[in-house]
Amino acid sequence: MKNQVIVCLCILLTFFGCDQINSLTQFDLEYNEEIVIPSVTGIDIPLDFFTPEIESNSESNFAVNDTKKDLIEFISLKSMRLTLTDPDDEDFSFLESINIYINADGLDEQKIASLDDVPENPGSILDLKTSGIDLQEYIKKDKFTLRVNTVTDEIITSDHHIDVESVFFVDAKIFGI
Repeated sequence: MKNQVIVCLCILLTFFGCDQINSLTQFDLEYNEEIVIPSVTGIDIPLDFFTPEIESNSESNFAVNDTKKDLIEFISLKSMRLTLTDPDDEDFSFLESINIYINADGLDEQKIASLDDVPENPGSILDLKTSGIDLQEYIKKDKFTLRVNTVTDEIITSDHHIDVESVFFVDAKIFGI
């Protein structure tokens, strides 16, 4: 049986090349959550906010992409975009810095995205810098949470609702070998 798999792999590599074959086992997972930064009276104070537990649905997401949990080689955060949805007339200029951490049961917290110096006129969308670390153990869990750590440089007088859009890159083994 293993010889048949190796023969098939050699034939595929001959016709399609390594990069094309490898791309067949690579896909993205998207998660969207909302956080609320409540109105605060102080500035330059680090504040933490948590997302509700996020159902990873990893088993079904992997199945849709024709793979299984035990075949995953690498998962990293590809992009994280924050969109300020309320109040309508505000932007992210109230932020000095933002750091996002991932948590899952039995695993140490890891920093996955950040922006240390938020521009003066950032608008209502922020794209964060991602860490590039392997996060497969977090995404393979049934649930995970995100902790958002912010430092504000302005007093905000109303709650700020922010959509957090995360895209994770997944790379699985080819044919399980």
